[in-house]
Amino acid sequence: MAFKKDKKPSKKIKSKVIKPKKPKKGIFKLLAAIGGYFKGAWIELKQVRWPNRSATWSLTLAVILFSAFFLALIVFLDAGFKYLFELILKK
Repeated sequence: MAFKKDKKPSKKIKSKVIKPKKPKKGIFKLLAAIGGYFKGAWIELKQVRWPNRSATWSLTLAVILFSAFFLALIVFLDAGFKYLFELILKK
């Protein structure tokens, strides 16, 4: 038995012809670049998933606790090394 292929009509993709824009000169080029930067930044800010109030407070508390821990660690190590260097230098 021979199988028949179902032929669907192929859709042609129409491509748009984009005309190149005239290059901007001088101050207009600079202003266009600055405007493009802020436009891109605004698009990125709209995509950000901002945390709610409770998540913000819990993350703030986590940062404070980690900072306090590493502060204590650095102070402890500094005091320990100072003590060791004083012992070495006194002999």
